[in-house]
Amino acid sequence: TLLLLSGFLFSVLFGMVIIPRILVISHKKRLYDVPDSRKVHTTPVPRLGGLSFFPVVLMSFALVIGFRLYLWPSDLSSFSIEMLHEYLFLFVGMTLLYLVGVCDDLVGVGYRYKFIVQVVSALLLVLSGNWLDTLGGLFGIYSVPALLGVPVTVFAVVYVTNAINLIDGIDGLASGLCCIALSVLSVFFFIQDQCVYALLAICTLGILMPFWCYNVFGNANCGHKLFMGDAGSLTLGYVISFLIIHLCVSNSTSTERSNPYLVIAFSTVLVPLLDVVRVVLRRLREHKNPFLPDKNHFHHKLLRTGMRVRMVMVCIIAISAFFILLNSSLAWRVDITYLFFLNLFCWSILHVGLNGLIKRNRERKESEQLR
Repeated sequence: TLLLLSGFLFSVLFGMVIIPRILVISHKKRLYDVPDSRKVHTTPVPRLGGLSFFPVVLMSFALVIGFRLYLWPSDLSSFSIEMLHEYLFLFVGMTLLYLVGVCDDLVGVGYRYKFIVQVVSALLLVLSGNWLDTLGGLFGIYSVPALLGVPVTVFAVVYVTNAINLIDGIDGLASGLCCIALSVLSVFFFIQDQCVYALLAICTLGILMPFWCYNVFGNANCGHKLFMGDAGSLTLGYVISFLIIHLCVSNSTSTERSNPYLVIAFSTVLVPLLDVVRVVLRRLREHKNPFLPDKNHFHHKLLRTGMRVRMVMVCIIAISAFFILLNSSLAWRVDITYLFFLNLFCWSILHVGLNGLIKRNRERKESEQLR
């Protein structure tokens, strides 16, 4: 417990020191995210908040582990060579994504190059030994050979990373969803006595606390607001995907028995995952490039119902919490395949209701214009 609390406090403290300096540099060098027809904000806002994420997570994580080894060198029960192997590859992958994210925030990077780096980073996680050797009973599939498990794992890491990146469209949304995901993952790792993995989640959660305050409550006109940018969203997506895959792998079983941890792990980011599928299918149906941005994400739909930006953020976070609670309560009692279709049903009903609200709001505006 002291280990986790120290990591959280270190991360929050580093964030409170570094983020204001990033704001100052952004304003001096005029490094802004300029509004356009697709974006919600109307004032130029610095988008380099994510520059703080990787360094702060690395420093706070390394400091806590370093002090732990220094003060109790004889007790190495929490560490292993396999764990060192995992984290070395993890931090190399994080560095690659962080650098491509910084380049994208400063000068722009094509989606093809970002995709290649994401695949390479995902392969590094596979090399560390984290790959899905089971689907936990989804569609009756339990044990999975490496020939199938490795590509599925790479796809899952790239999928989660991009989902976090794409959901980052309004103030506090991506960071708020990640806060919930990291909190849930840290609790499950702590319960399983995997404290080093819980520490990584807690350190990542710590840097999000000060950032979230600046992002949500900062005044753009006073120069106190900033966005995380790709450097932040790619880092968050990669860390969360690593934690999700590890939670699944560390609780995997080759026997014909469902793996509830697989359900819970992916439930933490279910809303952005489902939203990516919906948006991509819509773009393909309209014969558009699925990789190019538009205004059809979940938060855009909620905005079209007439909700304010702050309320949209709260609503989506509440929906994410609902799915996590639903799946966590049913994971041990309901077959994973049935639970998968239950989630799809709830998601579909939600969007049917949203479409009705959007239509009603559009008709109301049209009637007001005719008056």
